[in-house]
Formats: sequence, structure tokens, C-alpha cells
Amino acid sequence: MSVITRQDFDQYMVPIYSPAAFIPVKGEGAKLWDQNGKEYIDFAGGIAVNGLGHAHPIAIEALKTQAEKLWHLGNGYTNEPVLKLAKLLVENTFADKVFFCNSGAEANEAALKLARKVGLLSGIEGKNEIVAFNNSFHGRTLFTVTAGGQPKYSKDFAPLPEGIGHIGFNDLEAAKACINEKTCAVIVEPIQGEGGVIPAQLEFLKGLRELCDQTGAVLIFDEVQTGLGRTGQLYAYMNSGVTPDILTTAKALGGGFPIGAMLTTDHFAQQFTVGDHGTTYGGNPLASAVAHAVFEFINTAEVLDGVQQRYDYFVKALNQLNDKYALFDSIRGAGLLIGCVLKAEFAGQAKEINTLAGQEGLLALIAGPNVVRFTPALIIPFEDIDEGLRRFDVALARFVDAQKGV
Repeated sequence: MSVITRQDFDQYMVPIYSPAAFIPVKGEGAKLWDQNGKEYIDFAGGIAVNGLGHAHPIAIEALKTQAEKLWHLGNGYTNEPVLKLAKLLVENTFADKVFFCNSGAEANEAALKLARKVGLLSGIEGKNEIVAFNNSFHGRTLFTVTAGGQPKYSKDFAPLPEGIGHIGFNDLEAAKACINEKTCAVIVEPIQGEGGVIPAQLEFLKGLRELCDQTGAVLIFDEVQTGLGRTGQLYAYMNSGVTPDILTTAKALGGGFPIGAMLTTDHFAQQFTVGDHGTTYGGNPLASAVAHAVFEFINTAEVLDGVQQRYDYFVKALNQLNDKYALFDSIRGAGLLIGCVLKAEFAGQAKEINTLAGQEGLLALIAGPNVVRFTPALIIPFEDIDEGLRRFDVALARFVDAQKGV
């Protein structure tokens, strides 16, 4: 059998990614090992997916148990695991009904389609306009990438779906000028993740809620990245005092197993009818069983309180590193969604820092060109945080030396 190498990616894979030079082959908790046995501390968490880290026994047991029973049926039948998971989501959120799919993009696609249907049934001619925000990210389907406020992801795929406009994030006055009776939906992230780890101001979210109530628009919270404990609450809306009409969730919901969901109320759910939307794999027994186990584990005071404790620990340590190197303008975010924002003189170099971190045995992320992002497991041990930050320290020192030409 031939040896698999990083060069095989360049030979066989469609070139839409530029992965690291090493290939991870094993994970346990907050650690990974590559083909050469080198150890990495994982502050990336599969881009906020691996809420329980790698190979957690709870998820493994759920997967093995269900794998020996039933994997897939198709949407002509229901199954016990999906109904148990739906009940769990409804009982622990504002929602009355759930639609399951396979990813965050699919969840947002369903949410936006439902909002368009709500607009159609309103009786108001032309009530089909969607308001979204600059620098937002909602997925890679043609509909969701158009709703996303980053033209670099959509500009090459025109003509794009119409009726979607973008305004400034946290700009309530712009929202007041834009949201009207023709608006069928407002889609917003409580914290912009890909756009730079930018929290929404509470007054901004409250203002959007009021505007949607006034105009009959559907308020959609995209909690694909912020959901399932990432901010220290089960869902970020629970921190805000604002309840959306639709919420989308994915990433950490399956702890690494692909699953997404759209949550909504009876009022909006009943405006979809049989055949309006669907998915082949969505809500399959295997994914649902794993997600149920992951959800129950995370939805405890011990885990959620621990997220806040880890946030405080991270921020204190990162500020100490910044006192040492003076690279970051601010440390922002919530829970274990943390962004280190580079000062203006280092703009555009987040990827260089991320590459150096990888060389030092730390997996991290970027959120745009100016922000180093951390989204580790929600239960990452404190000793692994310490070791990861030690490696980050070395990477920052190398970056500073490179800036000086040393």
C-alpha cells in the first residue's frame, strides 16, 4: 500500500483549500498527533465543532451503540433517535419545532427559504427582501453565500440570488433605514465568527427584534458557531434577552459528526407544508444519536460554567502575552470563541502567526486577515491551555523577531 502524503492533496483534491503541511492522524481530548508522531495542542477545535475534543468516550459510545442498530432510513420514515433529539432541543430552547439537516449552511438555507415562504403567505406583495450584515458568514451554498456579507466568497459565482441587502453590523440606524414591510427576514450572528469575532451589541439585537416585530419580518439568529455552549450559555441568544423567530445550529451539535438543525416556533413551522423542503441524510439515526449524547453532556452547569472559567483564564494569559509583545489591539469574543485582534501595524498577518503556531505544535485559526481565533474544546484541560499558550508564546516571539529582521 502506498504511503499517503500531503502531496496527495495537491494531486487528487479539488484545490479549494490550502491545508497545513502536516496531516493529523490521531486525536485525544485537546491533543492531536500527525503522521510523524508530533504532538499538537488543539485550540482550533475543528472550527468550533469539537466541543468535547477528540475521541470523547460519550460520543464514541453513542456512535457504536447506534451503529449496531440503524444508520439510515430516508425521510419517508422517522426514527427514535431523531425524535429524542428534537424533544431535547425543544425542551431546552424557545423553539416548538425542529428541522434536521447536515450542516450549518443547510440549516441557514432552510431558515431563509422558510422566511421567503412566510413573506409570500403574508399577503404583502414583494415581501421577500432579506437583510444581512457586512462581514457576516452563513455558509457556502449560493443562497447562503449571498446572504453572507463577504463578497470575496460570492463574487465569482454571479448571477447571485436577488433581494438580499447588507448593512453595517451593530449599526442600528442603518437597520432602521433598511428594514421595512418588504423585508421578510433579518439574519444575524450574535457574534460574527468568520468576520472577525465581533460581538453584537445588546441594544443592536434588541433593536432588530423591535424592527422585525414592527414590520412582520422573521428574525433569524445564525448560531452555527456560537451555539451549544460556545459562549458559556447553551445558545448565545440566552445571554441577550432577545429571542429569535428562527435559530440555526450545527458545528458542535454533533461534536464532530455532521448534523445541523433549524429551530423555530409553531407559528412559523406550520407555514412549511409537506414537500416544501427536504434532505436525504438530515436527521438520520446515527447523527441524531451522537448529537443527543453530546447535547446532554454539554447542557450541564458544570460544562457551561467551565466555559466561562476558561474564557477568564485565556483572556488573562493572552493579555499577559500582549504586555510582552504588544501585537494585539484587543482580545474579544465570549466563552471559548476568542479573537486576538492585530494592531494596525501588523494588519493582514494573522495567517503568518497561525502558521508559526502550527510549527510550534499549536493548532489555531484566523478570522479574516487581522484576527487570530481560538475555538478549543469546551472542556479543554487547564494544563493543555497552559501548554498551548506556551507554544503560542514561542510563535509570537518568532513573529516579532521576523518583523525586526532577526
